[in-house]
Amino acid sequence: MRRREFLAGVSVAGIAGLGGAAMAAGGGDREYFELRRYRLLGGAKKNMLGDFLRDVGIPAMNRIGIGPVGAFTAKYGPSDPTLYVLMVHKNLESVVTAAARLLADDEFGKSDLVNASSGDAGYVRAESSLMAAFKNMPKLEVPPKRPRIFELRTYESHSIKAAKKKIEMFNEGGEIAIFNKTGLNPVFFGETIIGPMMPNLTYMLCFDDLTDRDKRWGAFGSSDEWKKLSSDPQYKDTVSNITDIILQPTGYSQI
Repeated sequence: MRRREFLAGVSVAGIAGLGGAAMAAGGGDREYFELRRYRLLGGAKKNMLGDFLRDVGIPAMNRIGIGPVGAFTAKYGPSDPTLYVLMVHKNLESVVTAAARLLADDEFGKSDLVNASSGDAGYVRAESSLMAAFKNMPKLEVPPKRPRIFELRTYESHSIKAAKKKIEMFNEGGEIAIFNKTGLNPVFFGETIIGPMMPNLTYMLCFDDLTDRDKRWGAFGSSDEWKKLSSDPQYKDTVSNITDIILQPTGYSQI
């Protein structure tokens, strides 16, 4: 992997090959969320990527219109050193052209990490998912900057039809509205259009702490509206696996 491709977007060919779901999501004002999981190096190099993002990477992304940018570590999740970076794009063109525009930025393009040799790399590898915002929550909502944790949940489905039905449950079915009414504080909902373990959707919630999380999930679970919606037979058998990670923001995270 070339370091000059540090923040390369999804390839033009990959974007061009997206199906109808992605193209439909491209209309209107819906945002795109790029979630990257960086596997970090240990020892003295563990903080190289974070330092770069704080001082160079995130300011450069903001200059070319990508943002807000979130950066998180796992509070409860993978045991290996991992940095989660969430980038908000206004459209698909932003995703496709991000790498070229960043390399054209003087500060970014001339930085030590971007030009590092393989022996001085700031991370091992990264995997990326690209998501289209849900219709009923078309933009990411940044929570207040106070002590907080985030819950990142991914719902996998056994088929495209089942995945679409679960998304319908959030939108037309009113699950997002119940989230808001019971205080679950959603940050974003996204349908994965490129990434691992497809088909799936991912969403993020914000809480003060784990005690606050348990309280709010309890209120949601005991809601009469949720009980009615969850018992609707048309939404049965839409989720086959759930991944749940608790994240904590870095000091330089914009989310």
